[in-house]
Amino acid sequence: MTSPPPLTMASGEDDDPVIQEIDVYLAKSLADKLYLFQYPVRPSSMTYDDITHLSAKIKPKQQKVELEIAINTLSPNYCRSKGEQIALNVDGTTSEDSNTYSVKMMDKQTFTSIQSTTNTSRYAAAIFRKGELHITPLQGILQMRPSFSYLDKADCKHREREAANEGGDSSQDEADEDVKAVTVRFSRPESEQARQRRIQSYDFLQKKQAEESWVHLHYHGLNDGRSDHEKLYLYCQAMGGSENTELVKTPKEYLAMLMPPVAEEKIVRPVGPSNMLSMAQLRTLPLGDQIKTLMKNVKVMPFANLMGLLTPGTDSTAVLRCIQQVALLVQGNWVVKSDVLYPKNSCSPHSGVPAEVLCRGRDFVMWRFTQDRSVMRKEIAAIIKLPPEDVKDFLEHMAVPRINRGWEFLLPCDGSFIKKHPDVAQRQHMLWMGIQSKLEKVFTFSKDDLVSKKDLETETVHVSGEQRLKAAHERARHNQPSLEKDLSARRQGGAGASGGTGVRVKEEPVSEDEPMDSCSSVHPNGLVNGYPSSSATCPASNPHNGHGGTPTPSPSPELRDFVWNTFRKQHVLTLSEVKRLFNLHLASLPPGHSLFHSISDRLLQDTILMSQCKQILVPFPAQSTAAADEQKVFVVWETGETFDKLCCRLWGPVRTGCNATEWAPVWCSGLRHRIPVQEASLQYLVRIQAVSHLAVIGSPIGWRTIGPASSGLGFGRGTRSL
Repeated sequence: MTSPPPLTMASGEDDDPVIQEIDVYLAKSLADKLYLFQYPVRPSSMTYDDITHLSAKIKPKQQKVELEIAINTLSPNYCRSKGEQIALNVDGTTSEDSNTYSVKMMDKQTFTSIQSTTNTSRYAAAIFRKGELHITPLQGILQMRPSFSYLDKADCKHREREAANEGGDSSQDEADEDVKAVTVRFSRPESEQARQRRIQSYDFLQKKQAEESWVHLHYHGLNDGRSDHEKLYLYCQAMGGSENTELVKTPKEYLAMLMPPVAEEKIVRPVGPSNMLSMAQLRTLPLGDQIKTLMKNVKVMPFANLMGLLTPGTDSTAVLRCIQQVALLVQGNWVVKSDVLYPKNSCSPHSGVPAEVLCRGRDFVMWRFTQDRSVMRKEIAAIIKLPPEDVKDFLEHMAVPRINRGWEFLLPCDGSFIKKHPDVAQRQHMLWMGIQSKLEKVFTFSKDDLVSKKDLETETVHVSGEQRLKAAHERARHNQPSLEKDLSARRQGGAGASGGTGVRVKEEPVSEDEPMDSCSSVHPNGLVNGYPSSSATCPASNPHNGHGGTPTPSPSPELRDFVWNTFRKQHVLTLSEVKRLFNLHLASLPPGHSLFHSISDRLLQDTILMSQCKQILVPFPAQSTAAADEQKVFVVWETGETFDKLCCRLWGPVRTGCNATEWAPVWCSGLRHRIPVQEASLQYLVRIQAVSHLAVIGSPIGWRTIGPASSGLGFGRGTRSL
């Protein structure tokens, strides 16, 4: 090649002599076919040169390459059991030609390429030989990384198996109708602006990329003869011809090629949805637009999470002012407004229903969630009269399906926000009252639906410890004569183990249709902070305690067996624990089992009482955070052992208390202890002298630690046998 004219050097550069001149040649034989593969997950000392390559394919337009490389299953570092498990998860137990792993073991892995850079004009592959430098421009630089698409295939198999086992949608007690209404729509002429948006959309780009077919390749190793032949194309084929005229330039042009002027590099955004912004781009928007964009994408969000997504240091007052313009408060959380999701002149993507009708229907769904934790889809659809697809869209925005309970609100109630910002909560409450009045004019539903279930529940009355102590003394004095008479009668005639205990079992009013998984709101349970109300203790005034009212259906044998076995393993349980164990038992049963039918709390409690168990009163303090189900304590009362009668004699005076400390003998596990029975203020609590200030609750066969006798009560996990 012709060397460029020498450049004139300044006087200050005379001490920088030219050491060697190297001829540079530009090879173009592989200019549009040469790719550089990088393997960033491995060090340069661990190459794939000696590993068998099973297959290779490429999409030239996208510069996307896939390589299948064999795994050495005989290596001592290979976990055979894990490889077999992965193959089983991916392909299942069937043997088909389409299986990913034909040998029932993970014996290969796939590498997929991503572009390291989109501009390769400044990169070339060079080879130096006999004082000559031959360079070939690169078509692409690709990073090869392991692909885990087999995990996606395993997930699909798992979902298919679950769908086959469930046999349909069992998220709620709703059966889809065989006949469905079909809305016929005709496509409108597409405008140029709409066409441009469609072309720039993520779905369109994905579709275009999927349309390009794979070109299958043959892989030749490093020492293969074909590879040696292809390497010769890295040398310039016409060293004296016109192929290298691009390197023959004037000094000014040559200098511009070596040191090009700084140009602003065009930022190429990654492929993504046209309506999606990164967090960096989002924070460049005004505060109102940031909140609106976040709420449109998230739909439901607590205020604390919203503050975490905004720029640190953002004023919470300004955020509250902006959030009320685009969202409504539901159970302490913010839900995006319907007119933000469905702007004017838009329509449903499913059915073509106008935005105005959609907003009314969605507002009704939001209003229902201000009244209850859960709603039923059929009830909603019957009132708003919109297509099922739109109703399901509304619910998926703000709720999740629960078995036998319909759709439950997505987030727990954020009471901390309501307490911290009562003015905002009051303003939102007034706004919801206005929305409710508008909904009454549009939709036809009964007035009962407008009353929150929380308003129908008994309001909790807080009773101080002194009042509770005084009430216990009064009850003790009132019951003392009858207890002494019962005690003397038992000593003379002897009472049966099951009928002569003299213990009153408090049975609480429970709604017949109360579900197993009730919401977190407080239900009337006959207790007011541990103090039993009159309706709970008087059988004549309570139709749900077995002395009147609608009869409870008899429990199934499976349910009775479950309760019997559970209380023989754990002798003292709260209703909440029994329900938790029952749900775990249901999860272990096959689909369609008879126990899957709806079982109310009342039926479960009746089954417990039929299993030789009794409910005992525990005086929880007024400030206790225990739920209603956690305050219902059941114990095994009759086991058929000789200790039943003796222990029941102890529990008679303990239940009502004594005016002074007494001692009662207790036999258990062959040991005799003397236990001081405390005053009437501590119902069912016994202080064991050998253990310092330990209050325990027990049954004839077990004692369960509740807490120090001198403080408030809270359930613990420890047990102590006498």
